[in-house]
Amino acid sequence: MQVLGIDPGTATTGYGLVCESESGGIQIVDYGIIATPKNTPPECRLLTIFERTLELIALHSPDTAAVEKLFFQRNVTTALAVGQARGVVLLALAKNKIPIFEYTPMEVKLAVAGYGGADKKQVQLMVKAILKMNDIPRPDDAADALAIAICHCQSYRLRQLEERQL
Repeated sequence: MQVLGIDPGTATTGYGLVCESESGGIQIVDYGIIATPKNTPPECRLLTIFERTLELIALHSPDTAAVEKLFFQRNVTTALAVGQARGVVLLALAKNKIPIFEYTPMEVKLAVAGYGGADKKQVQLMVKAILKMNDIPRPDDAADALAIAICHCQSYRLRQLEERQL
């Protein structure tokens, strides 16, 4: 199963693609960011995020996608911008009929680091360990996207086990 993890943002959208083997091992396939220039009009930034997401889908053909849920932020302007970026990512995924799963930052931290209150560095170190990488993935948005993809692999496996017990 190939999972595309997305950490949406208007300036920087992180993406991470992982592959889970039948035995449950998780391997890195690709990761990076979709960056949009600061002085670009918002609608052009959103178009770039949409088109680059479509390119990633066409290149990798993920089986499923995991996207970070928008959580309440004190800065309403930032929350709205992130929500817009998230919307175009969801649209690109839906256009390609890719099943979408959403996870809160706390759920991602719990699945990856074993503690919902883990700090960013702890999560990054666990991403590095789980994916057997030599270095912590950079930039942070890409590391977060990989963590979201790993979270989905862990959660999906748990759901399968629960369904077998029913």
